[in-house]
Amino acid sequence: MRSTVTDRLIHVAHSPDSDDAFMFYALAEGAIDTPGLEFRHELADIETLNRRALAGELEVTAVSIHAYAHLADRYLLLTHGASMGEGYGPRIVSRQPLDRTTLAGRKVAIPGELTSANLALRLYQPGVVTEVVPFDRIIEDVAAGAADAGVVIHEGQLTFQDAGLTLVEDLGRWWGQETGGLPLPLGGNVIRRDLGPELVARVSTHLRESIAYALAHPEPALEYAMRFARGLGKENAREFVGMYVNRRTLDYGPDGRRAVQLFLDRGFEAGIIPRRLRVEFAE
Repeated sequence: MRSTVTDRLIHVAHSPDSDDAFMFYALAEGAIDTPGLEFRHELADIETLNRRALAGELEVTAVSIHAYAHLADRYLLLTHGASMGEGYGPRIVSRQPLDRTTLAGRKVAIPGELTSANLALRLYQPGVVTEVVPFDRIIEDVAAGAADAGVVIHEGQLTFQDAGLTLVEDLGRWWGQETGGLPLPLGGNVIRRDLGPELVARVSTHLRESIAYALAHPEPALEYAMRFARGLGKENAREFVGMYVNRRTLDYGPDGRRAVQLFLDRGFEAGIIPRRLRVEFAE
């Protein structure tokens, strides 16, 4: 929407990925009406967004569910905007075959300390030695031998084999087996508590409308998302978007909410998350 002098400016930050772009297409392109509000989009990798949220810089931002454990005093989780792995998720990859046992003691490249990929990895095998590497360099580093293995996220989940790498474990599949079929919580949208209930509700409504619009108009939304697909062909981009923008993106659902709480509870019990917390959603 075009701004007026009375518009309230809301910064909305998300990662420069095809699934997030698909989700925010309608809002970014002015396809839905947002009276009295101007949304300004900011793009950054997820670990940068996690760190900016720790500083409380952004009214609305995508964050890792792992990072939310450190943000809950300042932010609420929105009920929509989730990225959940339904039997799939970040993938541990390596040059040579490894398994859960032989991964112990190995150097593993991760996309950020506060990413859900890192939390899932450390729940899967706490004995790894991690090194933070930009997410779009992990495949390259593993292929070059700079790390024994890496946890790939975003489009790398579909393209790692092109670099000659082999799958150690799909952490979403593993989590589903561990929890009786629960989805793996990866990312969510959070909103700052100090906006107050009325403004939180208005902003939340428009963000949900954007997701619903994209799901109802998938082709133009996909064309927009292709700008952020980082070399994926259209069919691979369609597959990737379909993995992470679906019915759960409109609402976590009871089992999705249960999965978020369990994921963070297990992180606390493993000594990875510093305190136990009750997950709060902006209803």
